[in-house]
Amino acid sequence: MGGAAVADLGVVTKALLAIARDTMDERVLALRICRACVDGLDVDGAAISLLTAGVARQTLAVTDATAELLEDLQFTFNEGACMEAARTGNPVLVGDLRHSGEVERWPMFAAAVLERSAVRAVFALPLQWGAVNLGVLDLYRLQPGALDDAQLRDAIAAADAAALMMLGLRTDPDQGGAGWLDHAVAHRAEIHQAVGMVSVQLDVTAAEALARMRAHAFVHDRLLIYVARDVVARLLMFTEDLEQ
Repeated sequence: MGGAAVADLGVVTKALLAIARDTMDERVLALRICRACVDGLDVDGAAISLLTAGVARQTLAVTDATAELLEDLQFTFNEGACMEAARTGNPVLVGDLRHSGEVERWPMFAAAVLERSAVRAVFALPLQWGAVNLGVLDLYRLQPGALDDAQLRDAIAAADAAALMMLGLRTDPDQGGAGWLDHAVAHRAEIHQAVGMVSVQLDVTAAEALARMRAHAFVHDRLLIYVARDVVARLLMFTEDLEQ
């Protein structure tokens, strides 16, 4: 979170950080994240998908039938705001599906959305850590119009928090009651040692090194501790293009 004071965080980001780490079910967690977005932002629905641009993609949570329809349409046509955000790692913000040049890149998706739903605006925020895209947080609105600056900042920060939460749950499930943003894990000697080694290999901070290790574990469906052991044993070395 870049060291921002809690008082400076937006409504949704604060709500996410307040979610108790009491679930081992990533679908339950994803739905809590989606509902927090709907409650705190000027949007009508939300969805989270993982490994969105790959063959192993899956929709973890949707808040309603319309959000599910948008996910289905994007995966069916392999185009749309969600797919573009997954491929580029950048937010894709469309304030009006009827009057935006953006949708020319997704003609089938845009036409199907307008024909089959009342959705007018879509916002896709990548769940991104380092060079790795974990998935996408999709938001939609029935009324046209962009998110205001404060809500956009909050949505982007919330996507960053959501990415870390999903990483933590999937790659280090035994953290118990530890906070979602607790990067220390110093009680795990192997992880602590591996973080130091990856930090040197990539010339990044310890927090970024841990994030990259989590991302690698996530993509390869491994626990963090096993990735750490491979790093310590020099069976795995991190480079800038490791996950490319």
